[in-house]
Amino acid sequence: MKSFLAGALAFGVTLAAVAAPASADTLADIKARGSIVVAVDLGHPPYGMLDGTAQQTGSDIETAKLLAEDLGVTLEVVAVSGANRVPFLISNRVDAVIASFSITEERKKVIDYSRPYGVIPVVIAAPASMEITDAAGLAGQSIAVARGTTADIELTRTVKEAGSDANIVRYEDEATATTAVATGQQELFAAALSTAQALAQQNPGLDMEVKLEMAAYPMAIGLRKNDDAFKAYLDEWVGTNLHNGKLNAIYEKYFGQSLPAEMLD
Repeated sequence: MKSFLAGALAFGVTLAAVAAPASADTLADIKARGSIVVAVDLGHPPYGMLDGTAQQTGSDIETAKLLAEDLGVTLEVVAVSGANRVPFLISNRVDAVIASFSITEERKKVIDYSRPYGVIPVVIAAPASMEITDAAGLAGQSIAVARGTTADIELTRTVKEAGSDANIVRYEDEATATTAVATGQQELFAAALSTAQALAQQNPGLDMEVKLEMAAYPMAIGLRKNDDAFKAYLDEWVGTNLHNGKLNAIYEKYFGQSLPAEMLD
């Protein structure tokens, strides 16, 4: 009987250990390793991209470099897409996500975020000749969007709430969605404002303009749940670099405007 009870107790402890959420210490791991592994979407300019010499650049790359520098470690970038940012994070393939990562209630169920360090307006763009003034004007249209992005989330919501029969065409990443519009596969494009502006600038013949702004999301660093020390560090790091102007300088460099004043207080 004693043996049975002991075995049952041990089994119960094992189940409790499995059921209890693990408390990570990514910050200690980063410092011990001497490097930080950050997920960046390199197919989503101006957040992440390759320049003419195939070097990684963009606002998220500069933000990740600043974080690594302040941590006193080297930076390792892992390329991701909008759809696989969360899976890469929760499977421990990266330490953090800095990839135009908007804060959404759905994502907050499975991951955590730092204090916001930027904002992302999400829009629908179309040729100037199209008369689209509200969501009802999307009826019968095919709209390109990158799967798993906030643009995808907001477009789905917008179409549903309008009761529209618009056709949402989801591509695996921003680069593919942008190419689809540039080559005429779809005329309408749902994306971050900067992405829509870049498409218009690079393809003047499309005569694209923003028709609707669906939402404006705060942008933050993604990290795993229950990673308290790392979250505390990131929150303080964001606050420090907002106040000293470094994060605002990166934002101004790539987006041509300052961060909202309330973020800099």
